[in-house]
Amino acid sequence: MSTLAVADVRALRMRALLLAGNHPHGTVREVVTWMGAMQAQDLASGLWSLGIRLPGRTEGDITAALERREALRTWPMRGTVHLVPSRDARWMLDLMSAKPLAGAAGRREQLGITEDTVQRANAALQGALRGGKRLTRAECLAAVADAGVETPGQVGYHLLWYASQVGLTCIAPHVGKEQTFALLDEWAPDQVSLGPEEALATIALRYFRGRGPATVKDFSRWTGLGMKDCRAGVAAAGPALREVETEWGPMVAAADSLDEGVPPSAGGHAVPPGFDEYMLGYGDRTAMLTAAQFEAVVPGRNGVFRATLVRDGRVVGTWKRSVKPQIVVVETVPFDAHGAHDRHSFEEAFARYGQFLGREVEVRWGSA
Repeated sequence: MSTLAVADVRALRMRALLLAGNHPHGTVREVVTWMGAMQAQDLASGLWSLGIRLPGRTEGDITAALERREALRTWPMRGTVHLVPSRDARWMLDLMSAKPLAGAAGRREQLGITEDTVQRANAALQGALRGGKRLTRAECLAAVADAGVETPGQVGYHLLWYASQVGLTCIAPHVGKEQTFALLDEWAPDQVSLGPEEALATIALRYFRGRGPATVKDFSRWTGLGMKDCRAGVAAAGPALREVETEWGPMVAAADSLDEGVPPSAGGHAVPPGFDEYMLGYGDRTAMLTAAQFEAVVPGRNGVFRATLVRDGRVVGTWKRSVKPQIVVVETVPFDAHGAHDRHSFEEAFARYGQFLGREVEVRWGSA
């Protein structure tokens, strides 16, 4: 394959991200396994990240799949919540949790959390959740408090994070509006076991097939692993991954995708949530938007990503929603003056979002 232009990279990425139309993955389990892991710090964003890749499914359908344990939420990498295939949670935690845990040592000291505190909290959680129970965050913290562990301020959150980070618990689906936790070994008992080299190869393959072409540096940022480990993972994946030259230098992509060729387009119009792998899957996002546009997507670089209007693989605006009992109001802020065709296409994409939520949609267009 000759050197890829930036437009080719965008087209290949959108297909890899399952945002360019039809693809063969028809279940939550299949989509999350293809992607490896999907950002889900914000639950509503995580549900729409699945919904946008599974046309015709509703929010209720996605929630039901999570109740069937096709995927679960935990903190597998970078200390942030992701959706992962339920059976893969433990090896992913084993592979990528060392750095977040080491980095949190200083925070534990600031909060006055000792090793004894952690052990007592974990024992309390294990006892309270044993037997297939699901408890809300408040109920988990009450169990910890009953064991004599005080949880003021951020202490409680840190203890719950730590319990999931070490693989004791995981985040189960909400009950009503309440986040719940369960024991990982009970919620998803049939865990896959992978050795270190196989784990690196697996996460490398899933990252690049679901986002490539991308750089090894992008992969390192996504996993939180060092460059040495990331290069080892690419090498261990063998011929399933291939280096390709692009206008911006060498990148890596799935060999099957490269053999299939560059799609004729980057997939038209899409409205992914802010916390989607479309944005969060890369360290370098210049293929999708300019530095000035990035400031509009992440104002003040505060880590809060706004939902985006995407046309042919590029960000052309942002949007936000207000969910009401019968309607969802979508307010857009385009970066440029869209033609009538663009508006119609985005409104069709928002109509699918409304169907996902089970509500009518009212789209309010801001000025460029």
